Amino acid sequence: MRSSSVLLGVVYATSAFALDNGVGKLPALGFNTWNIYQCDYTADVLLAQARAMVDTGLVKAGYDRFMLDDCYSLRQRNSKGRIVADPAKFPHGMKNFTDSLKSLGLRAGIYSDAGYQTCGGFPGSYGHEAEDLETFEEWGFHYLKYDNCYIPFDSVTQENVFGRYKRMAAAIETRAVTKKQQPVQLALCEWGWQSPWVWAGRLGQSWRIGGDIRPWWSALASIINQASFIATETHFYARNDLDMLEVGNSDGLGTPPGNLTYDEAKSHFTAWALLKSPLLIGSDLTNASQQTIEILGNTDILKISQDPAVGESVAPFRWEYSWDPVHPAAYWTGNSSYGVVFMVLNTYDEPRKMSFNLTESWAIRAGREYSVYDMWSHTRNGTAVRDITLTLPAHGVAALLLNDVGPEPEGIEPYCAGYWQCSYPNGTYYSN
Repeated sequence: MRSSSVLLGVVYATSAFALDNGVGKLPALGFNTWNIYQCDYTADVLLAQARAMVDTGLVKAGYDRFMLDDCYSLRQRNSKGRIVADPAKFPHGMKNFTDSLKSLGLRAGIYSDAGYQTCGGFPGSYGHEAEDLETFEEWGFHYLKYDNCYIPFDSVTQENVFGRYKRMAAAIETRAVTKKQQPVQLALCEWGWQSPWVWAGRLGQSWRIGGDIRPWWSALASIINQASFIATETHFYARNDLDMLEVGNSDGLGTPPGNLTYDEAKSHFTAWALLKSPLLIGSDLTNASQQTIEILGNTDILKISQDPAVGESVAPFRWEYSWDPVHPAAYWTGNSSYGVVFMVLNTYDEPRKMSFNLTESWAIRAGREYSVYDMWSHTRNGTAVRDITLTLPAHGVAALLLNDVGPEPEGIEPYCAGYWQCSYPNGTYYSN
């Protein structure tokens, strides 16, 4: 939702704390209503998107959440202090809506706010955490996106952002214990104001790292830049949230109208998935192109996102730790259950030849040969020894999966892939 401009520094405190309360081990996959509709929707309109998720095969691919964002309620609570679903939007009630989603194989999520009102001006949950949580569960929601608008005065809260979010986290924990049930999954959305990657893992399963996404390349590059500094903060049960997906918002589609090219959409999806952000679709699936569905349904990329044994994301290499929202880190790597992952991004406006040494990745074994699998062409592209060179289109991406196939051929020079400090057994430097 909305946020004011925030000046972001390049020095980040870090924390590896992750709340394992039985929910949210892996990144959420699904759909969010905000990017398309904002406040202009009805239950029937939303259920058409849900049915499209089934018809396009996205539910089968793992997109099993449907997130109802802001503007679903009346602007005033009832006489008992409860949030009331808008009868014009949900004429058959909210439980009927979530039951309809469930019948399509979808789990329902909802939105609220840690302030007096939501960003759209509807009732927020500050001071009503327990009763709102009860309402949401009675309606059939078990995932909560929690925003940060209309903050009470400091003299009222006598808390910082952590304290206001802790109120809902405590309500979730108390209700789960009291009811002897699984807790609601909590997705924090305070726009990265107070470095949530340091503390939010104590309260919930994901945290937004910045302001709202936009469907054009400069916005995506800026988010990738910020994520490069904190990529190592993502783990099982706790992850950076890069915001909703804009895949499909091209040629003037989306709110605001988008202009993403095919290659930009691929780069966007690849980065979000391999950085293990929640993947919540924010485009019109009832009118989606085949290219959009193919991008969103890339099972090779999705299996890295949903790796059950490796919770860490890719992180940059060959990178000077410099803040650059126009040309963020281009070379990324990480481990997976399926091989060593490489992501290479061309952040420039023209095609570029890009290359790297395999041993620049911490996960590669020196002196070994590797098979190369392209996760976009879905082809096995031979083997690589020492180096890989690629030519990428403007704002394009390569996503590669490498697996060890044995020792590299004998007699290759230089004897060390990393030139400096390469030495013979007697202490004579081969390099330097």
